[in-house]
Amino acid sequence: MRHNKKFNHLSRKKGHRDALLSNLAISLIMHKRIFTTLAKAKALRVFAEPLITRSKKDDMQNRRLVFSYLQNKEAVKELFGPIANKVADRPGGYTRILKIGHRLGDNAEMAMIELVDFNENMLGDAAKKATKTRRSRRGGKKAAEATAEAAAE
Repeated sequence: MRHNKKFNHLSRKKGHRDALLSNLAISLIMHKRIFTTLAKAKALRVFAEPLITRSKKDDMQNRRLVFSYLQNKEAVKELFGPIANKVADRPGGYTRILKIGHRLGDNAEMAMIELVDFNENMLGDAAKKATKTRRSRRGGKKAAEATAEAAAE
């Protein structure tokens, strides 16, 4: 039975696991994108997304609570500054995990985890796709102009 097994323990004791996730979260906040194993990336997403949600409301209580998890002033400043401004209107899903293959030494499955709003390449593609219009079988813009000219004659 798997009672009370809600998260991946990552083969570490609680103190070591907390330190690992804190350091990974600091690196993610400072660099906006990190490469790690898939299991650590999935555990980091569960750890970091509530902290990013806290940063959307900038008050002393939230800053102290986030600092208690991260223990890094620069990371807290970055989180409550530019990151909070970019994710202000996003209702969740602040991180993206992309699998990048296997590590050469031990064949561990590797992944890249990044903050969604800080990837300019993906944001540019989304803007291009948003401007794309749908085509219909009736002809579209040219056919509408031709019918308007025919009606005018």
